Amino acid sequence: MRKTLLFSLLSLVFFAACNHDTFTISGTLDGGAGKTLWLEEIAPDGPIFIDSIPMDSKGHFKYSYKMPYRSLYNLHTTENNFIVTLPDYGEHLNVTGRYDNLSLSYNITGSPESVLLWQLQQYTNDGAQVLNELVDTTAYYAQLYFDKKITEQQVLDKKDETDSIYRITFEEQQDYVCRFLEENRGSLSTLIALYKPFNNRLLIDTRDPNSIDWYDLVLEGLQERYPDNPHTLHFKNTTEHLRSALSRQ
Repeated sequence: MRKTLLFSLLSLVFFAACNHDTFTISGTLDGGAGKTLWLEEIAPDGPIFIDSIPMDSKGHFKYSYKMPYRSLYNLHTTENNFIVTLPDYGEHLNVTGRYDNLSLSYNITGSPESVLLWQLQQYTNDGAQVLNELVDTTAYYAQLYFDKKITEQQVLDKKDETDSIYRITFEEQQDYVCRFLEENRGSLSTLIALYKPFNNRLLIDTRDPNSIDWYDLVLEGLQERYPDNPHTLHFKNTTEHLRSALSRQ
């Protein structure tokens, strides 16, 4: 009896040790039956392919990975349809959404810092929707003018209106990212937020001398929490290069 109990306890300890540095990601995606997902690490020097993940006849998938260090991971269906996750050791992430539109439809649980990235993506999606509506409105009024149904002044007035909405939306996106960087200091998620664009323009513009303050904020947080992490060491070099470039302006 004692030997059996001892063996069971040792087995549990061994199992826990083996899974201490592993995360598991699973879920069900609408329209994903029989299809494939791909997992890659967003490594400091670029993406590293990890594995393909088959989905069953119900669109369900499950995959476990042993992390060499805390890092960011892409789960994607195509090159432009992906989500970014930030799992911690031992976490079980659960993803739901639509296979063909994963980045716009997904939800995620089981990983607090992955949820942070989901919230960031949701706000980015909201901004992108406003931008698309502005583009559609501009095209619509241009066609009306081409068809001689409205005057040039009406087109100019509408342009002033859409330009104002664009500026407000850009500033709102920028403010959100700045708050995200301040409130989540020390999280690797700040590396994603720092490089968020709006209409192909970085919200934290490295041409702005004040951008170095945000880079310093992110670096200080990462150095406190993950001093030896490859992402921290790489970002330190990035920050030093930016500081050098700005000093030459």
